[in-house]
Amino acid sequence: MTYSTNASRIVVAVFLAIIISLPVKSQVSNKLEMLDIFDLEYISDPQISPDGSRIVYVRNFSDIMTDKGFSNLWMVNFDGSNNRPLTTGEQNDRSPVWSHDGKKLVYFSNKSGKSELYLRWMDSGEEQVVVNSEKSPSGVSWSPDDKYLAFSMFVGTSSSSPIKMPAKPAGAVWNAPPKYIDNLNWRRDGVGELPSGNQQLFTVPATGGTPRQLTNGNYNHSSPEWGKDGKHLYFSANMREDFEYEGQDSELYSIAISDGKITKLTDRYGPDGNPKVSPDGKKLAYLGYDDQHLGYQQTELYIANIDGSSSKIISDKFDRDVNSIQWAADGKGLYFQYTEFGHTKIAQISTSGKVTDITEGLSGVSLGRPYTSGAFSIAANGNYAYTWGETYEPSDLGLGNNGRNQRVTTVNADLFEYKKLGAVEEIWYESSADGRKIQGWIVKPPYFDPNKKYPLILEIHGGPFSSYGASFSGEIQLMAAAGYVVLYTNPRGSTSYGKEFANLIDKNYPSQDYDDLISGVDEVISRGYINEKQLFVTGGSGGGVLTAWIIGKTDRFAAAVVAKPVINWYSWALNADLPITGTKYWFDKMPWEAPEEFMARSPISLVGNVTTPTMLLTGESDLRTPIHETEQYYTALKLQKVESAMVRIPNAYHGIASRPSNLIAKVSAILTWFENYKK
Repeated sequence: MTYSTNASRIVVAVFLAIIISLPVKSQVSNKLEMLDIFDLEYISDPQISPDGSRIVYVRNFSDIMTDKGFSNLWMVNFDGSNNRPLTTGEQNDRSPVWSHDGKKLVYFSNKSGKSELYLRWMDSGEEQVVVNSEKSPSGVSWSPDDKYLAFSMFVGTSSSSPIKMPAKPAGAVWNAPPKYIDNLNWRRDGVGELPSGNQQLFTVPATGGTPRQLTNGNYNHSSPEWGKDGKHLYFSANMREDFEYEGQDSELYSIAISDGKITKLTDRYGPDGNPKVSPDGKKLAYLGYDDQHLGYQQTELYIANIDGSSSKIISDKFDRDVNSIQWAADGKGLYFQYTEFGHTKIAQISTSGKVTDITEGLSGVSLGRPYTSGAFSIAANGNYAYTWGETYEPSDLGLGNNGRNQRVTTVNADLFEYKKLGAVEEIWYESSADGRKIQGWIVKPPYFDPNKKYPLILEIHGGPFSSYGASFSGEIQLMAAAGYVVLYTNPRGSTSYGKEFANLIDKNYPSQDYDDLISGVDEVISRGYINEKQLFVTGGSGGGVLTAWIIGKTDRFAAAVVAKPVINWYSWALNADLPITGTKYWFDKMPWEAPEEFMARSPISLVGNVTTPTMLLTGESDLRTPIHETEQYYTALKLQKVESAMVRIPNAYHGIASRPSNLIAKVSAILTWFENYKK
């Protein structure tokens, strides 16, 4: 393989040319194009009314001129009629919550220029601001009589520095004073440097007024849930003195509205959260697990008496994560959401632990990569609303009862009625490591001809404890539209296959997940339509780790793009925003106690083997996989005289594709690099 000595300059020049030319479409194409990303819409957070007759949902869209995503609220009847907007405009309206009587709705919006909590009367459409605060409330819950709201909100605290500076002379211009930091967790990806303060609980009259703060202290309080007596709130918090070092060990508490008395309800090592009070007010359901310091720990469902006594696990026979719990109206069980083999479902579990599937086909709400996710809500009469989806379109609104479903919206019909997408095929194959069955999906170019030979892109998910599934992916469809067959898989370590499968990489990542991925490539090649001289590999975050690992172990790929990777586990553990994860859950020891263990699993240890032309791509503000990881690998590749380039996305955290143009920039950079190494 040869490439110009001006490789980096060429790539950057082409990349910039693509971005600069974004606002112009030269011609209408029946394949998905980069600018089509701005036209994609999706549905999220469908909330069905208590009587099951109406659904309020969030409709998400983008604006090409401002490069921003927006969202409005829409409402539709359960029979699919009278679908209409409740809010309009280039703003972000989100998180609708019905009152118990179905006459009112609260939601968040930034239409005033800052995020505020709004109350809407559903009969008249009149609205008012409930909480006017500098900080945005979250986790809103209605009192049983619909007269009050509970929520959590950040309350800042003053933090004076012990470093005392002398007074500067009149008129002098000095630098800003030094920052004094003494917290372990002082920054977070997507936020940056954390302000001093905590999430506290509040109540406020539903018609507005001055919020009353119920909690104080150096702890975060979340998920407030009203008791049926209207006199108590149930919430989750980590009140350990060493909470910075034991961040997973949260407990459930109750607080009396009258005097603020707090009572601890659970006491075990591990997280307890998401409390839900039963319809009769006598039981409390919640999620959590016994913390064993494993890389992956499955979320279980527990039920206890309202005072926390007689707690028992009811999902121990169900080997999947339990999410989004909601009590059934008769109190004999709960509805929940889970993912199995890359497919997301709604199910019901009895209080004795029997699980019954209600429906499947819940879609992820990401326009980028095909991660599994979704959302649902269910009414007392069994009517439910959910994010309907498939591999060929972003999520729409689905409605159903007892498995009888209908798709209500087609928000992308205007685009997809003339766009031909790549066909998606689900496959299973055996890993060369141990014969385990591995699931994957093949995406073929539009107008695929099985008699031709196509280049192949292996696209690897992050996490690593997450899963791809049967969900739409703008990134992968753009790759297919460019003429590539794309393979994405769920190697060992992926979720939705049970605890044992996920923890095959516990304290052992990367390892035989490499074999799972390469076996998938061999499976697609065996089908006869792949050009074996045109194999390409890419992935982001955990997928970036595996991409760098792969090219350190084989030279069979013509080129690679390593996106937002961890290259050196030692430097990552001490520089990323997850120091406890990196030193307690993903390794057994501190980096200085076992440097050889950290290095043995670091892609930098294999850089001397790399000959594959490699691009690095990372957001400059990334705190989850900081850009110094990218920089050290780039420098190492250059010192090895490997053809390489580095693409830095300005003002981007770990979620590069949070802005539409960044998603386009990412895919454009990847395809630009791969096109230069096609033979």
